[in-house]
Amino acid sequence: MSVPEKKLLLAAPRGFCAGVDRAIQIVEKTLEKYGAPVYVRHEIVHNRYVVENLEQKGAVFVDELNEVPKDAPVIFSAHGVAKSVPAEAESRQMFYIDATCPLVSKVHREAERHDKDGMELILIGHKGHPEVIGTMGQLEEGRISLVETVEDAASFEPRQPGAQLAYLTQTTLSVDETKDIVEKLREKFPDIASPKKEDICYATTNRQAAAKKLAEKCDGMLVIGAPNSSNSMRLVEVAKKNGCERVSLVQRAADIPWDLLEGCNVIGITAGASAPETLVEEVIEAFSKRFTVSIEEVVTSEENVTFKLPRVLEN
Repeated sequence: MSVPEKKLLLAAPRGFCAGVDRAIQIVEKTLEKYGAPVYVRHEIVHNRYVVENLEQKGAVFVDELNEVPKDAPVIFSAHGVAKSVPAEAESRQMFYIDATCPLVSKVHREAERHDKDGMELILIGHKGHPEVIGTMGQLEEGRISLVETVEDAASFEPRQPGAQLAYLTQTTLSVDETKDIVEKLREKFPDIASPKKEDICYATTNRQAAAKKLAEKCDGMLVIGAPNSSNSMRLVEVAKKNGCERVSLVQRAADIPWDLLEGCNVIGITAGASAPETLVEEVIEAFSKRFTVSIEEVVTSEENVTFKLPRVLEN
């Protein structure tokens, strides 16, 4: 009996970005330098496999600082935190290390600068996402207005009539949807100030471009990532909007919806910025056990970005 054939197209780039890689290294190196346990406020990145792996090495994930013993190191996640969090850590005389992605920190500094210049701020992002909570928490409550949709942008009115406006964006948004929101804001407020350099990070932009290319070539697609990962969810949306109807988010091989992919001969595989390559390999192996598989990588861009670790961990 012959084994059915499947062609797997792998998006490149996919998986870990420099900010995620740095955050995981920070936890691992803190464990090496100071020993277990090391506490981490919230998931270091949005991926259960990564979190569980770090837990096995001695990381303890908590929701708030009052769960951390005073003499233990605590790490803030890659998504960034409100200013009140390090302030609380300092008031408790805790030793903390900030693993905020440098590209998120850039948005925080932009918010401070615009506020200092007397501008009224709009943040384009998703309510409740840790990055949005952290960015809005850089200033006093009410200083930043959240806009989630084109409709929000159309109905937005400044707190002070005639105020000079500026917008920022969450780093993991849909490039296309954000473009539509920005266009609506510019149409309504022609003088609105924009970031000097795009806030949506290079990795989000590159992975969405790769997912678009893949979607045009596939009749089925898998996005490896977590349901609470903004960048992974955006990849699912991008794939569906660009010609691939059968798209599923899977956390790992056990989640593959074989029924959904029945009849699909060319299957695309990509991974969100917080999903390790190990999980991509696991999915490929699951296909190889069921089918005769050929693999092709679809390269849309090359990445060579790296971020330095905090000085305290460099020795």
